[in-house]
Amino acid sequence: MPSAFYLPVRHKRFNWGYASEPESNLNNRRLLCPRGRLLGGSSSINGMVYVRGNAQDYDAWQQAGALGWDYQSVLPYFKKAQKFAGLEQSDDYRGHAGPLAVTNGALSNPLNQTFLAASKEAGYPQSDDLNGAQQEGFGALPMTVEHGVRASAARAYLKPASARSNLRIQSHASVQKIVFTGKRATGAVATIGGRPTRIEADHVILCAGAINTPQLLMLSGIGPADHLQEHDIPCLHDAPGVGQNLMDHLEIYVQNACTQPVSLYKDLSLVGRAKIGLRWFIDQSGLGATNHFEVGGFVKSQSSQPYPDIQFHFLPAAMQYDGSAKAETNGFQAHVGPMLSESRGSIRLNSNDPQDHPRIKFNYMSDASDWTVFRSAIRKAREIFAQPAFDDYRGPELRPGSAAQSDQQLDDFIKQYAESAYHPCGTCRMGTDDLAVVSPEGGVVGLENLYVVDASIFPTIPNANINGPTIMVAEKMADALQRHL
Repeated sequence: MPSAFYLPVRHKRFNWGYASEPESNLNNRRLLCPRGRLLGGSSSINGMVYVRGNAQDYDAWQQAGALGWDYQSVLPYFKKAQKFAGLEQSDDYRGHAGPLAVTNGALSNPLNQTFLAASKEAGYPQSDDLNGAQQEGFGALPMTVEHGVRASAARAYLKPASARSNLRIQSHASVQKIVFTGKRATGAVATIGGRPTRIEADHVILCAGAINTPQLLMLSGIGPADHLQEHDIPCLHDAPGVGQNLMDHLEIYVQNACTQPVSLYKDLSLVGRAKIGLRWFIDQSGLGATNHFEVGGFVKSQSSQPYPDIQFHFLPAAMQYDGSAKAETNGFQAHVGPMLSESRGSIRLNSNDPQDHPRIKFNYMSDASDWTVFRSAIRKAREIFAQPAFDDYRGPELRPGSAAQSDQQLDDFIKQYAESAYHPCGTCRMGTDDLAVVSPEGGVVGLENLYVVDASIFPTIPNANINGPTIMVAEKMADALQRHL
């Protein structure tokens, strides 16, 4: 059920339950880093927003050494993956025949249209397609939902292929390390049913994500030699870039009370949720069939910025993303934050035990420009909420609160309340320099028959929720691997 997306984020059955190390720039808080513990990975527990990023994001990948990953090279794979519901088949940017269903919400809540009207009154452009020719501005936020059901990678790709004779899906298994003959990957050791099992393979493809792919490489002796030595792991291949370059998006909620009972507040009660669930279970329709992030947009923190570096998700409710708390009143909120942060963190091992969670240090807000962009994001959200379109709905500001106006007050608010948008990436960076882990063709540099296909290979973080870009990477790498293997 799309509207129940927040439940798996808190459920140990579906989520590995990672958390960062204390983040020194955020009051030493440990921020949650949920990762999917089920088929489809994190696409099965995410917020289902489908955005691709800016064309200049991918041109920058190529400039950073990821040859063949400029925007004109990746656009066909975004389209190949997508099955967009609506509009013309001849659209230059949307795909209509791919496996990944994408649709726009119904925008039935009046606050959604009010937000778009207010953004226009504030002087921001409007966009008919935030994934198309014009990312800057506000419009509908597409979501990976089909016929009222989450369109995860497992549902889009794995389920249709599950009957193939050459595919075996092994659940309740945990890969411990990759096996090599010399520097050639020849398989893996996995725990299946509590017993170590060796799996032979001509080629090994890691798709474990930005947290677990570097962890698995290091457990297999591939990583910074000095760090491996700390944990008594023989170094097969000294690769100092493994686990470096960790990136993520931070966000914060700018919340207002709503003076009319049109928000989702009434629907968040036990009775309200029961009604939503009942209708959804009958025919997968109603409020259960949407993620409720139906409108949003991208803006520049300052006019000199070459392209947008702030993203807005609007929600017609005032509540925590994971459902753990909600305002005791009708309300609405904008999720905002810097999208192109220069801050970088790392993944490191806690021990040589594969069951130990790795050490995740995002190093959030370590670049001075992050604070400038974050303050701008909060003030731009306030600017939109202050427009005449909201006059019939606007109540007092709940967060940060009208008393928080100075830079220092906003910084204190950020330190206390900023949270991850759950977009970790970059820890096995693709490129050609000495710290690159993966070649532009997907192979781990310096090794044979070992490939990485997940968000860990991003050279820089896209100006987007990263599910769409990750699936694009998989489509493009799949084509490359078919040609080379």
